[in-house]
Amino acid sequence: MATAEGDQPRVRPVTLVENAGELFVLTALKDAKVAQIKKNEKVEVVRLLRFEEDGGYVRFSASAKIIDNPKIRERLAKATSFFSTYFKSVDDPNFVLLHLAPVKIEYMKPGQMYPDSVEKLDFTK
Repeated sequence: MATAEGDQPRVRPVTLVENAGELFVLTALKDAKVAQIKKNEKVEVVRLLRFEEDGGYVRFSASAKIIDNPKIRERLAKATSFFSTYFKSVDDPNFVLLHLAPVKIEYMKPGQMYPDSVEKLDFTK
């Protein structure tokens, strides 16, 4: 996931969590991406795809929002297997939940030469 720090892009791996058709990232308060998102909510994510010898990707620009809603935080904590590895509880002050709302999506199917624009991400397929 890419964020911006001033005029400098910053990129790091994240674990995207899909829940109820929405995308989230669970992270720590002290992680640099949290401070960067507080200043600029625009992010970009790319997920590489591989099928046999062919590569492709899904890439999307998104708006990232910090979620304070206790019910949503609880739902994601319960749905995420690694939650208790990093956080004591949903009230842990170090636990930050980011909601990603894709605004522009492109998909390059493995073996394709160029990507296609996609209206929305469909997690049922």
